[in-house]
Amino acid sequence: MPYYESVIIARQDLSAQQVEQLTGELTEVIKAGGGEVAKSESWGLRNLTYKIKKNRKGHYVLMNLDAPAEAVTEYERVMRFNEDVLRYLTVRVKELDPEPSAVLQNRGSRDDRRGPRGDRGDRGPRGDRGPRGDRGDRPPREDRPDSRAGE
Repeated sequence: MPYYESVIIARQDLSAQQVEQLTGELTEVIKAGGGEVAKSESWGLRNLTYKIKKNRKGHYVLMNLDAPAEAVTEYERVMRFNEDVLRYLTVRVKELDPEPSAVLQNRGSRDDRRGPRGDRGDRGPRGDRGPRGDRGDRPPREDRPDSRAGE
């Protein structure tokens, strides 16, 4: 059977439990068509690049499918009529990746990079402006050539 990866964006006002229920319903559609869901990952509530049907956020779910084309066609038809699904994209792939997706891998490493002050790093006290200090490396203002001299 061919392999597919499908990403679903569900409405932001759904709870995590409702998203799991939606994923379960879609899994049953695939199983009824003679396929199986090899992996299902919930990426959580994420910001959308632009508004979709007045939603600024959406619950993202990735599903790896091992199913015949007819089952995937029915799966997409069910999503098209479900008003909780904002967008979906299903693509055929050569093989399924059993490892966690890049989104889940980056989520863990991003938290490790941050220090105790968040992602801003240690900037020191308010008056410390870095190695240049009071910008003594520039000549005094009156010694600099006037940029408007040619006018």
